[in-house]
Amino acid sequence: MEKQGCFIGTAGWGIPTRYKEDLPQPGSHLERYARRFPIVEIDTSFHKPHRRETYERWARSVPEHFRFAVKTPKTMTHEHRLADGDALAEMFLQQVEGLGEKLSVLLVQLPPSLPFEPDIACGFFDMLGRRTKARLACEPRHPSWFEAEAGTLLADRRIARVAADPAPVPAAAMPGGWAGLAYFRWHGVPRVYYSDYDAESLDRIGRQLQAAAASGAEVWGIFDNTAAGHALGNALAIDATVD
Repeated sequence: MEKQGCFIGTAGWGIPTRYKEDLPQPGSHLERYARRFPIVEIDTSFHKPHRRETYERWARSVPEHFRFAVKTPKTMTHEHRLADGDALAEMFLQQVEGLGEKLSVLLVQLPPSLPFEPDIACGFFDMLGRRTKARLACEPRHPSWFEAEAGTLLADRRIARVAADPAPVPAAAMPGGWAGLAYFRWHGVPRVYYSDYDAESLDRIGRQLQAAAASGAEVWGIFDNTAAGHALGNALAIDATVD
């Protein structure tokens, strides 16, 4: 879906059997997905590297207008905890830049145990920002990242703060940081990654998206409740809730 600068997709492009008629043949799962949706989030990159040639192949598989978000590796965020990441960033970017102009967003998800430390955050985001043309979105989960100082640091560097569901703190339910990009990630409630969103929840999500788009932001919405295959169905259904 692409309406009023509002783009909907899923984490990955798996097609559960029950939705195969919604994304018909021919083609690979990615080719079929990309005929229906304008964006996708690659989150497997969080766990393992992909060769540049793999990213290049994915880029060739999708239409010219299609765009990717890619999750940064956990080695940078969870193991190095944003410190001493220059070599890791160079390796990651050399791979992911195989997407070319179709690389639109790099998603930086932080562990719940990582507090906001201005010097470390500045060093990491300035380093990453110098090395890529992609926009940055950050999904922090420690409460200290939702204070004013952290929001200002992100906004000053044109970094969007992700709106997450479930939200670790109330402020995490709404986009923050740079106002030019509103990036939503719906992980599934009550069971993270597994739960389906019912019609009432999708109606609420639709209103959130409309409000974000009305603010002038480019809006990305990613369903990450993939474990039981609900993400694709929710993404298809949201078409009916966003005018």
